[in-house]
Amino acid sequence: MKVCFTYLLCLLSVCGLAQEPVNISFGALRARSIGPAVMSGRISTVDGVHREPNLFYIGAANGGVWKTRSGGASFDPIFDDYTQSIGHITIDQAHPDTVWVGTGEPWVRNSVSVGDGIYVTLNGGRTWAKKGLELSERIAKIQIDPNNPSTVYVAAQGPLWNTGGQRGVYKTEDFGDTWQHVLSVDDKTGCADLTMHPENPNILIAAMWDHQRYPDFFRSGGAGSGLYMTTDGGENWRKITTGLPSGELGRMAVEFAPSNGEVVYLTVEAAEGKGLYKSYDGGQSFEFVNGEFGVTVRPFYFSRLTVDPTDENKIYKCGLNLSISEDGGEGFRQVGSGVHSDIHAIWVSKSNSDYVVIGTDGGGYRSLDGGYLFEMFMNLPLSQFYHISVDNDTPFNVYGGLQDNGTWFGPSRGSSGMIRNSDWDITNWGDGFYSFRHPTKKEIVYAESQGGNLVRFNKFDGQRKDIKPLPEEGEPKYRFNWNSPIAISTHQPDRIYFASQFLFRSEDMGDSWDRISPDLTTNDPERQRQRESGGISIDNSTAENNTTIYAVCESPVDENVIWAGTDDGNLQVTQNGGADWQNVVQNIDGLPRGTWCSYVEASPHDAATAFVTFDGHKGGDQDIYVYRTNDYGQSWTSLVGDGIKGYAHVIRQDPEVASLLYAGTEFGLYISLDAGLSWRRFKNNLPATSVRAIDIQEEESTLAIGTHGRGIYFIDNLGPLRQSSSEIKDSILHFYDLPPTVVRLPRMSRPFGGAGNFAGGNPSASAEIAYYMKKRHTFGKMRLEVFDQDGNLVKELPAGKSAGINIVQLPLRLPPPKSAPTKNRMALFGSLMTPALTEGEYTVRITKGKRTFEHQIALKPDENSLYSKEERMLQQKVLKDLYDMTEQLAHVYGALEEMEQQATKLEEPTIKSFGEEVAKYKATLVSLDGDFYVNEGEEAIREEISQLYLGVSTYPGKPSDRQIQKAAMLAEAFSEVKSTYADFESRAKAHNKKLLAEGKKPLVWKTFEQFKKA
Repeated sequence: MKVCFTYLLCLLSVCGLAQEPVNISFGALRARSIGPAVMSGRISTVDGVHREPNLFYIGAANGGVWKTRSGGASFDPIFDDYTQSIGHITIDQAHPDTVWVGTGEPWVRNSVSVGDGIYVTLNGGRTWAKKGLELSERIAKIQIDPNNPSTVYVAAQGPLWNTGGQRGVYKTEDFGDTWQHVLSVDDKTGCADLTMHPENPNILIAAMWDHQRYPDFFRSGGAGSGLYMTTDGGENWRKITTGLPSGELGRMAVEFAPSNGEVVYLTVEAAEGKGLYKSYDGGQSFEFVNGEFGVTVRPFYFSRLTVDPTDENKIYKCGLNLSISEDGGEGFRQVGSGVHSDIHAIWVSKSNSDYVVIGTDGGGYRSLDGGYLFEMFMNLPLSQFYHISVDNDTPFNVYGGLQDNGTWFGPSRGSSGMIRNSDWDITNWGDGFYSFRHPTKKEIVYAESQGGNLVRFNKFDGQRKDIKPLPEEGEPKYRFNWNSPIAISTHQPDRIYFASQFLFRSEDMGDSWDRISPDLTTNDPERQRQRESGGISIDNSTAENNTTIYAVCESPVDENVIWAGTDDGNLQVTQNGGADWQNVVQNIDGLPRGTWCSYVEASPHDAATAFVTFDGHKGGDQDIYVYRTNDYGQSWTSLVGDGIKGYAHVIRQDPEVASLLYAGTEFGLYISLDAGLSWRRFKNNLPATSVRAIDIQEEESTLAIGTHGRGIYFIDNLGPLRQSSSEIKDSILHFYDLPPTVVRLPRMSRPFGGAGNFAGGNPSASAEIAYYMKKRHTFGKMRLEVFDQDGNLVKELPAGKSAGINIVQLPLRLPPPKSAPTKNRMALFGSLMTPALTEGEYTVRITKGKRTFEHQIALKPDENSLYSKEERMLQQKVLKDLYDMTEQLAHVYGALEEMEQQATKLEEPTIKSFGEEVAKYKATLVSLDGDFYVNEGEEAIREEISQLYLGVSTYPGKPSDRQIQKAAMLAEAFSEVKSTYADFESRAKAHNKKLLAEGKKPLVWKTFEQFKKA
């Protein structure tokens, strides 16, 4: 009855009858980053400090700003609180702690994100100030006047998907407090590049670019494109045409040679005359130099030139590959050495021009030989996932496809205490999108790359089979989206869905397909222009394929209910397995016609309920569209409540709590506890980057979050979110019920990894105590204690005192034992692995002022353990006995040392002699003759205990018979030590009577309890 009532409450909430927002802080609940960095992601800009080349910054397409002081051996994210799409970074070389960051990536492919202006730091990235230009959306270049750092020029590329905004060249003379719009052409043309004369900062050349994207088409080039020069700091500009191609131009890159201001290099996109141009008169006129593939390929995506700061003839040209010329552009060599294709950023150190850093679609690289060989930075978790999914293994795995970096899978928990780059495996190459493991066959993984290329991968032999549906005779050509949807059935494990303009279903893992729908799109020929896409340079990569199905979902409740959303604004549903379809988009009030359907979620609770997101940003509409239906699409409710920002990519409903929703938008993860009435961005260790995919691992109650720029994150325990409701929001203190914590066996880690490799965090190895408080505890004491089954105090922990969700970690192992000194290396290792808390129930008691709150938590063994409970308990008992013996011996040694130090300082011969006797005996308990390495010294009881402790602790099963016998022998030997110590203690007390009688200070030593607290 209680279960039915709870479900009814959730259903009423989902139906919109519960209208009270549940506004609960996420408090201490945190996301866990697992990277990965093995494939990294797109880097859009790099800049470094010339006089200190190991200090440089990289800006990512949607992964923020990262700083290194070690030449890339380690990086720190320094921009996580701000927009993660980075356009350009410029360091004030005269004041290297001053760094300007323009947001909004300028390499405007179809999946590019958006910026919100320009920022500056004066302290190397510790704090940032926003300096305006919020409507620029994309900043391509920043130039600082070296003679006056308050004067800064900005190349604002402007909005991509619509006209207007802030575009052109902007100038500030007051450090960004105000801006002047010094160069503008029209509302379709922005500034794609800007270069400053190396000796005269009043001379600048700007490359203006007329361009726009549409959902189905891209136009690079137009009447507004052109090259402009100013010689008076932007007051006046003139158009440069001498030597340049006639007709409309596209994107251009322009750069003064830093060592010679008379030399200027220019790449030009044009219908005729495309290529590299060079000026010998400071940009007044140009002449054609080179038109080879490396300098002309895909200009909208590859238009960055870098000139060696010390050699005017050495040019680096970004492109499909890195092209380097050492003769002023006459000839180029292509860089190999395993560098990822698609180069976007280059920085060359002025103090050492052999030191080169580049940014690619697959991360960052460094060369120390002037661009011949490059090493990759394996520690930048900038992975750009489009989709992710999880399996049901233990630990579970996560699968996902990435921008230009294939499809991969990796574990949610690493075997050696962390998730390493080497833990990830690839299943398919190309641009990676959807990927799922077969529900029951662990070796089978489905993976898809751009344009509908679908494969079935076998983990056992590493082979992949092409299973893409092919048109039958008489059928029209299939139109697959660049990012075509796969859906896995929860009813039939071998069933999968795939879509072009038609929906296909396979019952045999893709070996054969049935078409189960008509064309579900508008089939509008005006939106099928992808073969002509690109403008001046054709760019038909399938990225502009349109009038396709983009979102597919089979109801987990009823296999006959299937939803399909299209990229041209349709939302179709069938209730009979595809026999009949109904377009229900017209039932959605307030949704602009033709808006891209980005995701459909069929409710896991009710067949008639579904959630859907629409994304209009590719039509210049950045509003948020999130809806719910409870009647198969006949009516819809908007879920755009308070607190949600950014155009929406995905929405998921919690499989246990119907009122708990998760939404991914361009600016982060948003969670609603009240069925969409209100939303709150989840900020705890999760930057405001694009969240493109969400999945839920039900067995481990984990939310998996796929970001397009910062890899994968997990929220490991959804219990607090699932139990946060209007019923508890006014509670003084409410404990959350969490599943038992598994006491996992430790594993050996890999040694000597060094710096330079990313490692994702494992789930916490501690037991979590979670509770909610309406208000922050500010006055009086608050204490958290944990007691075992017998009522013994196990641990007192610092209590979380925040309003909202508090999570306190209870370590499952005892702290390292206090031990007597030694110079024996193996004895020092002997206490590293400490005894674990035993399995069973524990009582948590929180004392808050005069009130006491109690709760039960449980510890359970690892179900995959090879060792019986009896074997584990015996090992823990022997280990705990040795642990206690170690601490008791340390107390004995310490107490004897206190007696010795005080007694030997006294003049009275009897007491002095007593101190010397104590010192002599104390020295027999430990070995201090070694050197912590190859000279282990003579072993005493201290070393024997620790070495046996080491042997027992490294195996979680039953100790050997000899180890058990040795433990008994040491216990007997230690009983003699305790007896001798008791005799010394008795004699010391007798001496104290004499000292007190003489009015002198007695000998003082700590009791065991005092020793433990010290």
